[in-house]
Amino acid sequence: MKHITCIEDLRALHKRRVPKAFFDYCDRGSYAEETLRANRDDLQHIKFRQRILVDVSKRDTSTMILGEPSTLPLILAPVGLLGMQHGDGEIYACRAAQATGIPFTQSTFSICSIEDIATNVEKPFWFQLYVMKDRGFIKDLIQRAIASNCSALVLTVDLQVPAQRHADIRNGMSVPPEWSLSKFIDFATKPTWVSGVLRGKRRTFGNIAGHAKSTEDLNRLAEWTASQFDTTLNWQDVDWIRSIWPGKLVIKGILDVEDAEEAAKTGAHAIVVSNHGGRQLDGAPSSIEMLPEIVDAVGDKIEIMFDGGIRSGQDMMRALALGAKSCMIGRAYAHGLGAGGQAGVAKSIDIIRRELLTTMSLCGVNTVDEIDDRVLCGMKSDGRSQPAR
Repeated sequence: MKHITCIEDLRALHKRRVPKAFFDYCDRGSYAEETLRANRDDLQHIKFRQRILVDVSKRDTSTMILGEPSTLPLILAPVGLLGMQHGDGEIYACRAAQATGIPFTQSTFSICSIEDIATNVEKPFWFQLYVMKDRGFIKDLIQRAIASNCSALVLTVDLQVPAQRHADIRNGMSVPPEWSLSKFIDFATKPTWVSGVLRGKRRTFGNIAGHAKSTEDLNRLAEWTASQFDTTLNWQDVDWIRSIWPGKLVIKGILDVEDAEEAAKTGAHAIVVSNHGGRQLDGAPSSIEMLPEIVDAVGDKIEIMFDGGIRSGQDMMRALALGAKSCMIGRAYAHGLGAGGQAGVAKSIDIIRRELLTTMSLCGVNTVDEIDDRVLCGMKSDGRSQPAR
């Protein structure tokens, strides 16, 4: 991967190496993809304040995330179906994160199960939870995460109703894939991907198969999953989860100040400012647009993480400057996984790390703690910065 210079290079390689249905599942957003585009556009509108003749010889990207040391203010976000981007993708992504010294978050809708990962990695990892109608199953899932020594639970709260993603419908997206002539031709041109997936431990949702009701075959499993999104989900469910889960709790999917204030009252350890990567409410604001307001409201009460559109170390710097304590990436490392497995994920992390170090240097800061809105242009009268529109 010596000719890979940026995340976009990994994306291009991912697109060539993985079947279209699975690449599009990772890459695309909901409906007209307005929010997907806004996540990227609004980040890139934020400009840095270049500084010169500052001693930056002691640059250090290390920080604390949920009270634990991390080599970067970076977390690998939960991404569904990683095992269909590369065989055993969740295991390889977790290994890459742990080798770098940053957290990895497994999705409820992963291909490998919680236990698959736990028995194949050296350190604890985070588990992301969707709350479904079958609360007995959810309780069992939480207890499995406890038994697997997961170190944080990431409760995603913005998927009570799944939004439509046009590309998935057009591609006939399913797990495992339903065969058609076009898919057969597509798969036949990607033998390395096919052999990797066939060697993988599973080709269905590892956390769900065999544990949910009425899942004797894959079609019934898919039907059960689609029927389980719960429109009754509310703040009392957070209390119920906290009564079962003894560890650190992160609430992901906060995009409103009032919701952030409610989340801070729950006893959760952190929130993630996120619009689900532009995959849910299309027409919602970008995550970076809402970050400063949420930081102003609750930044002194709860740890704030950021998710939405990060493809570079410069993007990370922007989010940190506006008050995030750490950032999640999803597509950026999924592109690495599809492009080159564990080595590709490691490459994606290293690209972002190097870009962050360079940006810190040119903005005149040595540590993550020094990064604030003073590194940005376009200051408001109250001393805060704002995304240029």
